[in-house]
Amino acid sequence: MSGPDPVGQVDAFAVPRFAGLRTFARLPRADDVDRLDVAVLGAPFDGGATFRPGSRFGPAAIREASALLRPYSEPLDVSPFAEAQVADAGDAGANPFDIPEAHGAIEREATALHNGGAAVLGLGGDHSVALAFLRAAARRHGQLSLLQLDAHTDTWDAYYGAKVTHGTIFRRAAEEGLIDPSRSVQIGLRGSVYASADYEENRELGFHTLLARELDDSGVEGAAALARQHLTLPTYVTVDVDVLDPAFAPGTGTPESGGLTPRELLAILRALAGGPRIVSADVVEVSPSYDPAGVTALAAANVAYDLVCLLVLARRQAG
Repeated sequence: MSGPDPVGQVDAFAVPRFAGLRTFARLPRADDVDRLDVAVLGAPFDGGATFRPGSRFGPAAIREASALLRPYSEPLDVSPFAEAQVADAGDAGANPFDIPEAHGAIEREATALHNGGAAVLGLGGDHSVALAFLRAAARRHGQLSLLQLDAHTDTWDAYYGAKVTHGTIFRRAAEEGLIDPSRSVQIGLRGSVYASADYEENRELGFHTLLARELDDSGVEGAAALARQHLTLPTYVTVDVDVLDPAFAPGTGTPESGGLTPRELLAILRALAGGPRIVSADVVEVSPSYDPAGVTALAAANVAYDLVCLLVLARRQAG
């Protein structure tokens, strides 16, 4: 993170937050800076969704909600935009009619950013876009640990014969060797499933799991301890906003009752500071048409901010 001082946010005391062009956290565009330490890349694609569509508009909604983000994180004690050059890399041009083509475009954009030395934070889009982001991150960093905060395992084999959807991607990621399930953790799983064996089959792939209801006993501390214990490879963090209870995140494609609160989710993420080496991340499944008050996008923007902070802290830790 050497070079000229980072270009930070638009000054909120000079230009009100409701004015100006909308980038993530009012940061500069990637084309307008001399270096790039953390890149925010949109993936506006929802062709892999199996229920409610609309997450193609998620990146724009998250950017809009991020206008209130300020430059210092008190719980993580870091000023991410002063310590590193964080910028908005815009959106990958995802083909709305073809999943492989869309994922290819996202992967190419993310790969170029990784190759330039940036850590990539993806904004989805349905959860299928995480497969493209994982491919790019694994090409740069090798096999990864995965921390998945999600209501669903996303390890089913196929839907209507389709092998790549938002509900199958982590089985594909394991098959491709992008992630090591035995060094990966899923937190927040819940809801009805297709058969009594579904969770067991998921665990047979190697994933360590903590169901949402198990948080009642383990607490945030137990969830964070599980993550820190098993995330021993360079780590990719994926946050499906449906990990939150629909009371806090109604604007998503497959909501499930009994989820986490935003405070629990943020506490789990913040507990990772100083732990696993986080190299890339995403926030996905914000569907604005089901989010009339914008609370889902607001939660996603704050999660994305904490992920940026963690990426900056990981780079500091790595020297």
